[in-house]
Amino acid sequence: MKVFVVLLLALASASAGILPKLTPVHPKDMKRSDSIQGRITNGQAAAEGQFPYQVGISFSSNSGSWWCGGSLIKTEWVLTAAHCTNGASGATISLGATVRTKPAQTLVVSSTNFRQHESYSSILLRNDISLIKIPAVAVSDIINTIALPEVSNSYSTYEGEKGIASGYGLESDSSNSVAAQLNWAPLNIVSNSICVDAYGSLVVVSSVLCTQTANAVSTCSGDSGGPLAVNGVQVGVVSFGSSAGCEKGYPNGFTRITSFIPWIQSKINA
Repeated sequence: MKVFVVLLLALASASAGILPKLTPVHPKDMKRSDSIQGRITNGQAAAEGQFPYQVGISFSSNSGSWWCGGSLIKTEWVLTAAHCTNGASGATISLGATVRTKPAQTLVVSSTNFRQHESYSSILLRNDISLIKIPAVAVSDIINTIALPEVSNSYSTYEGEKGIASGYGLESDSSNSVAAQLNWAPLNIVSNSICVDAYGSLVVVSSVLCTQTANAVSTCSGDSGGPLAVNGVQVGVVSFGSSAGCEKGYPNGFTRITSFIPWIQSKINA
């Protein structure tokens, strides 16, 4: 984050719209206690099997551990954010967990199974996408894959659509309690210009997708890497929000899946 601030100061004379009015930050990096906390702010409790593609991931490193979300996109592949895999030495992956502490299946993998985007930038928050190779899992009512957008010469911007975010992140900016339940929230997808006004065009590029956070409903710390779905198709990966807090009404940024379909296919088919 210090590097990001230095960059902004160096560009202080740049034209309007390039520099952010707000400081964008990965939800994982928001200042919280060391415990896994809360849920999507002001979200709704998920029913068993409602989000069979939802994955919970506990990452570990020499400097500590952190919690992120993810999605099962193939029986051997989990999709998450690069800022989640970055610096981790391994991960414990939970599948089929409506109650976070009671997953139907748990897998442990090392960083050799990570496929982090080669051009991920922690400064500009770009290319925030990773894949994790896992032992093949059997699908069921509570563990199943989510579809990605089909390959096309042109893709929808999803502007005006309602996306569904799910995860185990904070239930409020002041939360310090562990969430037992998987939660979800409907989020309206908006034009990137709304995000540019908040975070600047250096951060909000075409490979970013943005949502509103009306009525303090938002993804938050602990939701990093989790899915945003439209009509059962994953269109985004939780990437960043405002360092001011999750309930402040500022837009959220997601990695736009359609910008990375070739990259995903190249890794899965390698």
